[in-house]
Amino acid sequence: MLITVSGPPGSGKSTTAAALADAFDLDHVSGGDIFRELAAERDMTPVEFNELAEEDDQIDRDLDRRLRDVAIERDGVLLESRLAGWLAGDRADLRIWLDAPLSVRCERIADREGKSLDLVREETERRETSEAKRYEGYYGIDIADLTIYDLVYNTARWSPEGVLGMLTTAIDSYDPDTDEGKTPVTGVSYDF
Repeated sequence: MLITVSGPPGSGKSTTAAALADAFDLDHVSGGDIFRELAAERDMTPVEFNELAEEDDQIDRDLDRRLRDVAIERDGVLLESRLAGWLAGDRADLRIWLDAPLSVRCERIADREGKSLDLVREETERRETSEAKRYEGYYGIDIADLTIYDLVYNTARWSPEGVLGMLTTAIDSYDPDTDEGKTPVTGVSYDF
């Protein structure tokens, strides 16, 4: 089984992805963890590294290639990244998008990182603008297009346990023998 979990910063995707991977005994591969490691190696913040990636497309292409290879080559994986659903394409059994209002997401990030809410809001807006621009430019992906996802949740409305419970129920109900209703990923060129 290959499940993808995507969403913007602060949406709860890392917390949810880790819990789902544990619940279904899947390997958890996080694009965000890989991206933060690459940023730290260059002594940069993720926001600074995002902006560098605007100038050096090889940063995104290398990360995305690694994530796509995982999606193609391995089974029993939960792939977590902003583009995981797109990168896994039709190979994914289930594609999940998690979201929450910007104010909620920024509060979560500020609490997690011990930063001021104003700074987090400014960094988050810069980061999302940077990523959307790059995804569109590199691959023709409109990150706001949620039509490829099987499940879309506003995580502000439930506790992490509530989100996990709903997703666990949905995954348990999944019938892999039917492709009916599966939204194909088309019209996107992945030139890594």
